[in-house]
Amino acid sequence: MDPMSIILMALSSGAAAGLKPAAEKAVSDAYEGIKALLKKKYEDKVEVEVLEKDPTSEMRKELVKEGLDKVAADQDEEVLQKAKEVLEAVEKHAPETAVAFGVDLEAIKGASLKLRDIIATGTGVRAKNVEVTGDIVIEGVRAGQGSQNPPGKIPNA
Repeated sequence: MDPMSIILMALSSGAAAGLKPAAEKAVSDAYEGIKALLKKKYEDKVEVEVLEKDPTSEMRKELVKEGLDKVAADQDEEVLQKAKEVLEAVEKHAPETAVAFGVDLEAIKGASLKLRDIIATGTGVRAKNVEVTGDIVIEGVRAGQGSQNPPGKIPNA
């Protein structure tokens, strides 16, 4: 995953987990940490708070991405490290939040692409700037509804 996608995923996942009343302290702390770092380094050029109103909104993510692009946050190792900390905290303490986003691909080049058995409560698969010379296979996407299965468990088809 490219650095910008890591940062956006961290911000969206952190915001989504933070909206839950019983959000784990580790997730909240990690999310607040990246927000504080972005505010300190880039002042009001990156408006992370817009994601908190709807963390799955593609329009809100694009708005945040525009701010991140302007300050080249994807080139900032400290921001990238904080983003990874958020994703690790979400994965460990609120994995159901990560599942809400499914698969988000951007700027991928390859001979073929195969995605299977994706469960997401929000967007199932999103792809931008994908160049594939062979086959693209996307199967078993279940999106836009609550999952009946625990994260990481694929139901029998």
